[in-house]
Amino acid sequence: MTLDRGVFTISIDFELLWGTIDKHGPEQFRAACLRERKEIIDRLLSLFEEFEVAATWCIVGHLFLSECRAENGHKHPEIVRPTHAWLQQDWFTYDPCDSEHGEHLFLGRSLVEKIRACPVPQEIGCHTFSHVIFGDTGCSRATAVSELAECVRLAREMGIDLRSFAFPRDRIGHLDVLSEYGFACYRGREPHWYEKRKLPNALRRLVSLGGVLMAAEPPLVLPEWQAAGIWNIPGSMIYFPNHGFRRYIPMSLRVRRAVKGLKAAVRTRKIFHLWFHPTNLADDMESMFLGLRAIMAQASEFRAQGKLIILPMGNLVPAS
Repeated sequence: MTLDRGVFTISIDFELLWGTIDKHGPEQFRAACLRERKEIIDRLLSLFEEFEVAATWCIVGHLFLSECRAENGHKHPEIVRPTHAWLQQDWFTYDPCDSEHGEHLFLGRSLVEKIRACPVPQEIGCHTFSHVIFGDTGCSRATAVSELAECVRLAREMGIDLRSFAFPRDRIGHLDVLSEYGFACYRGREPHWYEKRKLPNALRRLVSLGGVLMAAEPPLVLPEWQAAGIWNIPGSMIYFPNHGFRRYIPMSLRVRRAVKGLKAAVRTRKIFHLWFHPTNLADDMESMFLGLRAIMAQASEFRAQGKLIILPMGNLVPAS
């Protein structure tokens, strides 16, 4: 696939507590998810409206619900349970199975509706129904089918056509099931050289950190057709959070690296694909939003010059 100019794409993995609860329980990330629900989503939408950016929101399907109830004491019997090795309890143990309210971290229909109401139309994509790890051996084909069937059903009830997909924890699997359920594309792993080699995880992280500290130009991508009948649109760069050791990395390095990606997209007529979770912005929120604003401003300037277009994932590939 060739493009007539550079492209900037943003994809967002929106999950509230579903993204971490299987390994960390309900408390460790509660505060960050509350900030996500009460403030971060609104601020992101305001920023996208200001800079006329249409992003792809890959949303956990359970957040399409405003309420859910156990059936005869069984939570979500329609979902075939995963058997991830680290699980100590039923996959839906922490799901309260009640109704959405202002601090609910398992339900989010009002937030999905808020995203859809943005004056700059946003793309609604999929992040599985309950953040099952599709690329893990504990996710059977039957589990993947049950997750996607429920996502597609709930989306259609809201008049949403799901075309784009992001894999939980970037672990890719069951591409044939995605294709069968009508998905056109997914976000693949960033195509760094060290991702293609069997390096130990610790060494991969160290090499990745080196690239960040040097503000190295992130990889540019093009959609890649897969034998399963779906397009891979790899990520280029994660806008990583400002907690843990990452809080010692200057914000200027994040911005500088992203701007290098935008300039390279203009130069090569390829895609710079930035992605993140809304909770990535929860720590040092003002600084994180200032950095994101600087990236948006540079992209907007290139667009005004006719050098760059800004598109969601689903607009990058042909209609199925």
